[in-house]
This record gives sequence, structure tokens and C-alpha cells, in this order.
Amino acid sequence: MPTPRSLTLRPGLDVSVRETGHGSPVLVLHGGPGPGSVGPLVGHLAREHAVVAPTHPGWEDTVRPEDLDSVPALAAAYLDLLRRLDLKDVTVLGTSFGGWVATQTALDDRERRVSRLVLIDAVGPVVAGHPVTAPTGPPPGVPASPAPAGEPAAPRRGPSPASMAALRAYAGPTMGDPGLLSRLPDLTVPVLVLWGEEDTVATPAFGRAYAAAFPDARFALIPGAGHLPLREKPEEVFAALDAFLGPKDPATRHRPDPLT
Repeated sequence: MPTPRSLTLRPGLDVSVRETGHGSPVLVLHGGPGPGSVGPLVGHLAREHAVVAPTHPGWEDTVRPEDLDSVPALAAAYLDLLRRLDLKDVTVLGTSFGGWVATQTALDDRERRVSRLVLIDAVGPVVAGHPVTAPTGPPPGVPASPAPAGEPAAPRRGPSPASMAALRAYAGPTMGDPGLLSRLPDLTVPVLVLWGEEDTVATPAFGRAYAAAFPDARFALIPGAGHLPLREKPEEVFAALDAFLGPKDPATRHRPDPLT
């Protein structure tokens, strides 16, 4: 991951941003585990794209202003970031919670800076019969499994307590927006929805319903992956991304796959 720089978007709001690569711009929004979880993705995209990867205020010891307390507020900050950097024709990509923010950013884009949307095991909408289940695991500071004798304990991979506090501030207690799904038909940009076939946090059925609500979406399963396909099956994710981020001519772009 490149070294971040701090950008002041308004008085009291500084955002830590990593920038790398050249080409058409991609805004990468991380999920609960933090910006490090999208590091390999940033490196892959930077081969052909100008990648902008902010850290959500509240992660990695960054300051979250008290009025930055919802997903729409965070999305508005990222639209300010695109304006500050004068980026247009932007692909916005989000994983898990970052996918929710990415969707909100695209929906609220009045200046039409966003041209494509990529969601990877994203949360956000409330889908009847398919609740989002918080991942389970060891408490903070405890490795996922005991380390072999004589070896150091593996680092914890989940969000830190501070990150979880920021996540709760943005997402609220229900981790979902009941009105989001009904707004998705208004978003006409091409959308790629990638999903781990074994995701138990937000099931593939949830993902299919999410994708089906967009007018122009392609849904693709990543076999053998759970909620973090970037960690579990990165090459499969990269291949799907590269295909989607190729020609944007409607005659050559991937058409939506069947969602049933």
C-alpha cells in the first residue's frame, strides 16, 4: 500500500488517502477490517488505473468528527473527495461495509462523476428473509486459532475495537438501510456484484437480490470464497474485475447474468 496523505475536505474533516497508479480512476472503499484488507486489490488495479483508497475516518487512529455519523454523511465526504481531486468517469468499488458506502456514493452523485460501481459481498439494503449476520470469531486481541508451540501468535484479522465503534456510528444498530433497495432502480450505471459462494455474513441470495434491484448489473459467484473473497480467492476476483473494467461500449460490455 502506498504512503497515505491527509486531505482536508472541510474544516474539521481530514481524510487519509492513498493514491497510486495511472489511468482511469477507481475509488476503493474498504470494509470493517480496514484499508489493509484491500491492499492486494489496490496493487492489482494500479497496473492500469489511478487508484484512490481513503481510510474511513475512525479507522487506523484517524479522527471521525461527531457529525460524520451515517453512511450518507460518509458518502457525501467521498463525493467531496472526488470533487477535490477533480476526478470524473470514476469506478467506485466497495467491499462489505465499503460496498454500502459505494452504493450510497453512486446514488447521491449529482455531478455524474461515477460511471461504474463494483460491490464485493456488500451490505446496506434490508432484504426480506435474508438478514445480515455479524461475523463471529475470537474477541479482540485473540488469534483465530492457537499458534503452534514455539511460534508467535497470528495477528488478529478482524476490525479493531475502535474500528468497530466507528462502524456502529456509521451503520447504526441494524447494519442496514430499509429504504436503500427501493432506490437502486434509479442508478443506471453498470454494476458488477461479486459474491463469495460460501458467504454466511450476507448470503448469495442476499447478493442476488441486491444485484437484481439495479437496472444494469452483473452478478458473479466466487466459488470456494466466503465473505472475504479478496483474501480467499484473489485471482478469481481480479479476473472478474478485469473483464468488467475493460471496454465500456454497451455492445461489448458484459451483460447481466441470470439472477436466478
